[in-house]
Amino acid sequence: MDFTNKLFKGDRVIWLIFMFLCVISVVEVFSATSTLAYKNANHWGPIARHASMLSGGFVMALILSHIPSKYFRGLVVLLPVSIFMLAITPFFGVKTNDASRWLQFFGIQFQPSELAKLSLVIFIAFVLSKRSKFTENQMFNYISAGALLTCLLIFPQNFSTAFMLFGVSFLMMFIGQLPMLKLGKLAGVLLLCMALLGTLLVVTPAGVLKSIPRAATWKERINEFTHKEKHTDGDYVITDDNYQVAHAKIAIARGGIFGQLPGHGQQRDFLPQAYSDFIYAIIFEELGFVGAMFILALYLMLLVRVGMIARKCGDKLFPKFLVLGCGLLIVIQAMFNMAVAVGLFPVTGQPLPLVSRGGTSTVITCLYFGIILSVSRFGAGMGDEKDELPEEEMALQPVSEGNDTMEEIATI
Repeated sequence: MDFTNKLFKGDRVIWLIFMFLCVISVVEVFSATSTLAYKNANHWGPIARHASMLSGGFVMALILSHIPSKYFRGLVVLLPVSIFMLAITPFFGVKTNDASRWLQFFGIQFQPSELAKLSLVIFIAFVLSKRSKFTENQMFNYISAGALLTCLLIFPQNFSTAFMLFGVSFLMMFIGQLPMLKLGKLAGVLLLCMALLGTLLVVTPAGVLKSIPRAATWKERINEFTHKEKHTDGDYVITDDNYQVAHAKIAIARGGIFGQLPGHGQQRDFLPQAYSDFIYAIIFEELGFVGAMFILALYLMLLVRVGMIARKCGDKLFPKFLVLGCGLLIVIQAMFNMAVAVGLFPVTGQPLPLVSRGGTSTVITCLYFGIILSVSRFGAGMGDEKDELPEEEMALQPVSEGNDTMEEIATI
């Protein structure tokens, strides 16, 4: 017990949430990767890869929890590195599903956008913590420039990630109490650009859109979400356009209250991304409404706990904004994934943080948790209480070791 207490430092509630999500991830990914296991010569290959990524990320989170959060300031240099990698990805990246989102070094593939998300949050927290050196206008300009450049580089290949990341950046600026007038103007300009983009997608001929990377996919997803499903004589018809959403709804309907139990889901064999984008639908089918709500509660509890940690940071601005940024990224991405699975949002391709099968995303999410745990320990002073002797034992301790001064003895 003493060893465990010394090893797992930081907020105990965050540790419990982290461990629950890791266990759920292993169980559900093992179940959802049945199609991959069937196609793989080594049936244990898909889950072994995911478990190794998750284990490596867990160890990294454990290490980060023992590093004082003030040292994370140095990671601000990751932003220019991330921007450079994002800039070269369209030209030298690995193309999958009509998008170049991965870079490959020495046979190892990773997503620069995942590193960019982490580095941008660190950058924003760093700038917001320099209130004594920068004016509010300077902070707004620096953060806006960094966020816009990063998101614009991500946008062509991954619209949903760029949209979500800028939303988190905007929330951090709002929480950092930057000028509301400037934030309002920025929001207005972005909304106008979004409306213009949507209009262009609607009016542009399909032949022209096919020549623009990802544009045709965006239009298909918007049309799929906005148009009602086709029916024939009252029967629901599954087409190529609504295939993923339809099978996700079937999985949710089959789940009922308590689910079919892990390993007994059927829609994992029909959903193309059952272990990633639509894993929440598989969770609904296998764990039921109760299990799905439990996972939702874990993410909401994480957000609440992150707010408590930030509040306890007091005047330590860098760890306060850093923990808020990491928490918002995890929870907002989780909400996006869940909303897609239940049909409340167009298909985005966002994985469920820490639960979905992944490589870079799994490791980076573990780093978020490691940073949150470090801030809870060194910034907020939670879960790092020193062991104190009971009063009875204190009374039995010798008053002096032979070198106490008369004043100290008199005081005692």
